[in-house]
Amino acid sequence: MNWKPLTAAAVTFAVMTAAAPGQSLPNPFFAMDTGTRDAMHKTPEEQVALIKELGFAGIGPIYHGLDDLRQWFAALDKAGLKMFALYVPLRLDAIEASVTSLKEVAAALKGRDTMLWLYVTDKGRAPSSTDDDDAAVKALRDIASFAQMAGLRVAMYPHTGFYVARVEDAARLAGKAGCKNLGLTFNLCHWLKVDGKDLDATLKAAQPYLFCVSINGADVDGKDWKALIQPLDCGTYDVAQVLRRLVKMGYTGPIGLQHYGILGSAHENLKHSIEGWKKLSAAAMKE
Repeated sequence: MNWKPLTAAAVTFAVMTAAAPGQSLPNPFFAMDTGTRDAMHKTPEEQVALIKELGFAGIGPIYHGLDDLRQWFAALDKAGLKMFALYVPLRLDAIEASVTSLKEVAAALKGRDTMLWLYVTDKGRAPSSTDDDDAAVKALRDIASFAQMAGLRVAMYPHTGFYVARVEDAARLAGKAGCKNLGLTFNLCHWLKVDGKDLDATLKAAQPYLFCVSINGADVDGKDWKALIQPLDCGTYDVAQVLRRLVKMGYTGPIGLQHYGILGSAHENLKHSIEGWKKLSAAAMKE
């Protein structure tokens, strides 16, 4: 269950045997439900049918309660697709209620190999210093413990303006917690928003704990979300360089597609990104 860096030879062998030249990387490519909903695709069943048609491996939805979660299970099981991650909160200003809810969610996910995609907030406050981490670390250890009993991993989701806003925040907390099933996500759009300067340094900090990645098209030096979140075949930022670094690192885990705030037809937007994924990952494999 725990990802470990591979040797260069192992990475080359894995890529060559999993995908022929011109095909996509072997990493499972899934859609976040930020981009699967529109007027034509509202229910989990309709959204799952859409991503299956377009060739995604599964989905990463936002948690909206157990009834909604069961609808996702039914739709995904019928289609033979996977829920790679479930976007759930840890609110440090309401730890007891958050942990209780997460324990319930973990029990529902048992046996599904779905990550708890954990965003960490504290009334919108970002950490002012590492001295603020004690409550967060204790809560993360509790969550990792019952997630482990359910056979699950927990991947913190760095989010602009939240307590865990940067990859380095998540890496610091994961290191302090010391739980093998607790890791983090590299989110391209949020990294571009809060940092965007030294990709190599960020991925080096992420590497020991990297469980998941999310990508999207973006503009170099983009400031707002419209510029920082676009379909994968759009934007001036070289997303292939991110994929090349992941290959060199030996990362073979799931990669999610972020489409938050992209207007228009979900089908057309996702189709553009599937085509972009094929081109970008083929380019990454040539390096």
